[in-house]
Amino acid sequence: MNKHSKIYDAIINSVPESEYIAHTLAGDSWTLAETGKGRAGIAMTTLGDSRPPMFAEKPAGMKACQVAQALMSWNFNEASLALAAANACLNTEARMKEFGCQEPFDNYCVRGLDLAGKKIGVVGHLGMPAEIREVAAEYHILELNPQPGDYPASACEWILPQCEIVLITGSSITNKTLPRLLELCRDAYTILAGPSVPLCPALLELGIDRLAGLVITDAGGIKKRITSNISGPPYEFGQSFLIVR
Repeated sequence: MNKHSKIYDAIINSVPESEYIAHTLAGDSWTLAETGKGRAGIAMTTLGDSRPPMFAEKPAGMKACQVAQALMSWNFNEASLALAAANACLNTEARMKEFGCQEPFDNYCVRGLDLAGKKIGVVGHLGMPAEIREVAAEYHILELNPQPGDYPASACEWILPQCEIVLITGSSITNKTLPRLLELCRDAYTILAGPSVPLCPALLELGIDRLAGLVITDAGGIKKRITSNISGPPYEFGQSFLIVR
């Protein structure tokens, strides 16, 4: 088994065979999949269709576990949909209750961590509270599409090995950068965070210390957001969760 595929196998193998995909919706910012039981999951839309998709057929009517196999696709549009399909099955209110991991949104990914004087790396724009910057010894944002003050993604190779705490956007699953990012911060405390993160405890055995994500509870609201192509965090349409190794 390719060591990089373990993360993807963990997610795919966690998706139940009994669920099927009834509806999908792709917007500029978010991609949604909805199961036949009305459960919705989302993932950040990652554009890129230079490679052909794994599946020629439409996902509606397919088993969710089959759609989720496209997490391995190098067609990022398809991989975004695959992650949304996995999240529709894994990020549910029932599973959040099962694992006792419902967490208020304020500081939901760093709750209980001592961040004072730490070297912190943040891969992606995760909207961290301003006070985290203030107490950290160093605070570095690394981005594929850097804004003023950010480091470009290539700086990960230089900066992450020096960090003590690293927060990584869940969209790194889709674009296949997550395995390398985890290698770079293997000596750090790592948190996979954002609405794209699956509630998949098996990932906590693969070099990730925390999973901080979102369970969609207002499918109608998030559909309207996606159809309107309104950007921005979608936390108002669900309940955040935090599961710790």
